[in-house]
Amino acid sequence: MARILIVEDDDSVRNFTARALQIDGHAVDQAEDGDIGLQKVLEDDGAYDLVLSDIRMPAMDGIEMAKEIVKDLPDLKILLMTGFAEQRERARDISKIIVDVVQKPFTLADIRQAVNRALGS
Repeated sequence: MARILIVEDDDSVRNFTARALQIDGHAVDQAEDGDIGLQKVLEDDGAYDLVLSDIRMPAMDGIEMAKEIVKDLPDLKILLMTGFAEQRERARDISKIIVDVVQKPFTLADIRQAVNRALGS
């Protein structure tokens, strides 16, 4: 299965998502913010198959993190998630470097399906 990094500042969403993906057998790491997520990705030099990140976070948002990641790892798959329509619109600007945007709130089945699509793309 895949190695996935979940970057999400909300503990309950991050833990729910991690459990959902572990059910499918994925190895899941977690980060609480974009700056920490970026550091983990760069330290592991592309060992992740997918980064699943919230867009809106306090220190570094998911869009800025994605822009930084693709500078060094242009082939890394990035899937964003948000509960805000305006954030989804912001993600359109980087549609060439992300796989998709998942709308929150999502169900267990929704996130598992979105991740499987992203990994298959």
